[in-house]
Amino acid sequence: MAKRGLDLLLATLGLLLVWPLLAGAAVWIRLDSPGPVLFRQERVGRRGRPFRILKFRTMRESAEPGRQITVGQDPRITRSGRWLRASKLDELPQLFNVLAGEMSFVGPRPEVPRYVAFYTAEERRVLELRPGITDLASIKYRHEAEILAAAADPERTYVDEVMRDKLRINLEYARGAGLKADLGVILATLGALFKRQ
Repeated sequence: MAKRGLDLLLATLGLLLVWPLLAGAAVWIRLDSPGPVLFRQERVGRRGRPFRILKFRTMRESAEPGRQITVGQDPRITRSGRWLRASKLDELPQLFNVLAGEMSFVGPRPEVPRYVAFYTAEERRVLELRPGITDLASIKYRHEAEILAAAADPERTYVDEVMRDKLRINLEYARGAGLKADLGVILATLGALFKRQ
């Protein structure tokens, strides 16, 4: 209950504070390329329930579907999308997912069904948690696209190495999950966002 209360408080305050950014990003996306402002994608949520995650659209609407990971300087990404991804502002619409109870501020990043199918029985324990906007695995792999760009087989590297390590990190988080741990993740996320790389 305390975690849900914190989520509602932070999401409400967040939306009140960042609505000018939301409006500005929406206008830029519409001017930059044709298509909707928001990107909706099915993800696997708590207890395996599917939901639609919200993000600002960062790719051309005509981008071919298929690959569900982003590798290096992906040509599908728009000009506005590159900046939104680099600043992580493309994730801001997920505040609405938090208000709806589909996500939390802190928790394992929700995966697409295609990759959840590769989870082992032990790894599926992460699905007992409400997925989050941020987690320690996201901080560690904030340059994931560049890591995958250097791989001979990006998707295989993602499934066999990156995803496995992310799941390991999130299972460790699950063992000590609580408000104190969540606040630590939020502070670490803010530190990573403002840290110059």
